[in-house]
Amino acid sequence: QVQLVESGGGLVQAGGSLRLSCVASGSISRPNVMGWYRQAPGKERELVASHTGGGVTNYADSVKGRFTISRDNAKNMVYLQMNSLKPEDTAVYYCNLRIILRRNDYWGQGTQVTVSS
Repeated sequence: QVQLVESGGGLVQAGGSLRLSCVASGSISRPNVMGWYRQAPGKERELVASHTGGGVTNYADSVKGRFTISRDNAKNMVYLQMNSLKPEDTAVYYCNLRIILRRNDYWGQGTQVTVSS
């Protein structure tokens, strides 16, 4: 089994910053992609950023220039540095691990990010 545990969410004022962390444990097959998704109330879950084990990153257009994803393969961790936060960034943020060959997805429990105006 694979488990993902997120931390770092909270309440922040517009323009502020938060850093989310996720640690993975268990049988982690390669190749894989780790990333962050978010879901706001009444909205679909959307990809925020992803990071391959080889260092290829991808970002949603709405967060480019503000968010940075990083990954520590030795520690099985992925991070999301969120700067210049906006109220529309308010959502539950989920860590994701995708096993490419098996096409399996694993999810963390989610961490709430609330940005006040």
